[in-house]
Amino acid sequence: MTPQTEQELAEAVASAKGPLHIKGGGTRPIGNPMIGAALSTRDMSGITLYEPGALTLVAKAGTPLSDIEATLAAENQRLAFEPMDHRVLLGTQGTPTIGGVVAANVSGARRIAVGACRDHLLGLRFVDGNGTIIKNGGRVMKNVTGYDLVKLLAGSYGTLGVISEVSLKVLPILETSATLMLHDLSLQDSVAAMSTALGSPFEITGAALYAGQTCLRIEGFAASVDYRFDQLKTLLGSYGEITRVDHDDSAALWQDITNVAAFHDHTTVSRVSIKPSAAANFATTVRQTTACDIMLDWGGGLMWFGMTPEHARSATTDHSLTADASFAQAHQELQRLALKEPGHATLIKAPETVKHAAPVFQPQEAGIAQLSTALRARFDPRGILNPGLMGA
Repeated sequence: MTPQTEQELAEAVASAKGPLHIKGGGTRPIGNPMIGAALSTRDMSGITLYEPGALTLVAKAGTPLSDIEATLAAENQRLAFEPMDHRVLLGTQGTPTIGGVVAANVSGARRIAVGACRDHLLGLRFVDGNGTIIKNGGRVMKNVTGYDLVKLLAGSYGTLGVISEVSLKVLPILETSATLMLHDLSLQDSVAAMSTALGSPFEITGAALYAGQTCLRIEGFAASVDYRFDQLKTLLGSYGEITRVDHDDSAALWQDITNVAAFHDHTTVSRVSIKPSAAANFATTVRQTTACDIMLDWGGGLMWFGMTPEHARSATTDHSLTADASFAQAHQELQRLALKEPGHATLIKAPETVKHAAPVFQPQEAGIAQLSTALRARFDPRGILNPGLMGA
């Protein structure tokens, strides 16, 4: 089903006799394998309001992300939360939509400086599991509308409602950027260097360990970027050699970091959110039990673990285990360790056989699980919106 209007979407949900598989452009198949009739918002497309002076944009859920970025660029503006393009990592086809970005709360490397996708949402419209159209928030930066369903729907993966329209705060494009790179640091030193930089007054907008290099991004006016780079170089000089990557090359580097491009050929990729101060010890513990490649973003607060068949073979002494069983076992170990911090681990990329064998999302503690179940029962009493996608 591909409704073209919000009313058609509401009618499709209201008349559904069984489960619905909600999707946008189909580029982010994250979660458990889905069942039910496909309901796509891709034909609900178009920017309905754009006021550059008010830094506000309103678009239908199926609007291609590329259309929004092109429209903003023409006015020297951008989506500051830097959404990830999952096609690079997952090898999927299709066109990312703004509804999919919001439904998954997709946020890139700049989150540490400007916040996540949900922090840039001013309002949205959606259809709940009964087929009722609901509006929350507004189209301006100052609005008071009761319960903040905007934050609740962002990251709910279509399990609470089908998003039909979003209102977003946008920001100006900055003049230039530069990346300070430290080479071949240990995990402990890399996290320490990123923490030092992020704790400084020099306005870091990206902090990652990528392909063995510790990368720190500075953005703004050229003179300011030069000054802050020099100050950071002095501050971090004890960590060894420092090199600089400028503007276009810097932008390309951070696009690869945000898209986790280095793991595009890995069979499974897990994403762990954790407090940055625990990142180095967490990664060290993981490496004691699991062979994998590691990447850090958000100063260590976001960790990516990639595994290949070679990693799976070397990670176990039980040669009777299949590669898929080893992958599932490794992800469950990540979830067990993450729960202790506390943190959470999500299986972003894996064959469906692995998704069937291991929880894709971090199993919730009893109290949180009870709240989640109650919320879903309220917004989707028939249990038809992406059932099982985020559950067991």
